[in-house]
Amino acid sequence: MEQDVQRLHASSFGAAAVAYAEHRPDYAPAALRWALEPAPGPRVLDLGAGTGKLTGSLVALDADIDVIAVEPDPSMLTELRRALPAVRALPGSAESIPLPDASVDVVVAGNALHWFDMAVAGAEIARVLAPGGILAGLWNVMDDRVDWVAELERVGGSAAIGPRDTFSSWRAATAGLHLPDDGAAARFGSPEQAEFAHGQLRTAGSLVETIATRAGVLVMPDQDREATLGRIHDLLASRPETAGGEFTLPMLTGVLRVRQV
Repeated sequence: MEQDVQRLHASSFGAAAVAYAEHRPDYAPAALRWALEPAPGPRVLDLGAGTGKLTGSLVALDADIDVIAVEPDPSMLTELRRALPAVRALPGSAESIPLPDASVDVVVAGNALHWFDMAVAGAEIARVLAPGGILAGLWNVMDDRVDWVAELERVGGSAAIGPRDTFSSWRAATAGLHLPDDGAAARFGSPEQAEFAHGQLRTAGSLVETIATRAGVLVMPDQDREATLGRIHDLLASRPETAGGEFTLPMLTGVLRVRQV
């Protein structure tokens, strides 16, 4: 049952691909530099690339980075190709990567590593990585050290704002995601984690639209989704920090970095 729920959540984004492309944030440049700095070369695979939020951040970071994107959902892949027509973007998944052995130096996953079946994907990622290559998972997390963000977390509930979505819990929720669930031998070394300041310009309405693209919200029954998003909107409309037009959502980009062994 747990695997069925995981698959349901992982496959939910295609129906909201256009909204995902419009409302999801990019990634802090400092986080990308930290993820890439120990890499043996410039070839980067964005795995589970979605609509290209991380892909676009990589392209903007450095013209010398050679980025390939792989995404399983056709609707998400269409949005990625529309936004980034110069990027090589392929259908495929973490469990079946359409690339040759040792063909990339870094594999990155933006808000996606937690969807991978690492019992299968771990071997695939290790296969396409060059010796000494890097696997880096990145998550944009809200800074719940800020009072109104902590209140947003409480009002939204765990389906809308889960443990990987906030500063206080993302490290514990992601520290072992490079490991297979079955306890098999690790293909990667000791994990390193770091956070980097980030932010996204939002209004109350557009932050509600952003949260509406979360998997836990997408799979809710319509009545529950409307109620959850309504509570979030009411809170944002009542807080002086968020009620008066545009504001910066305080975030961090968290990075889990491991090297192939």
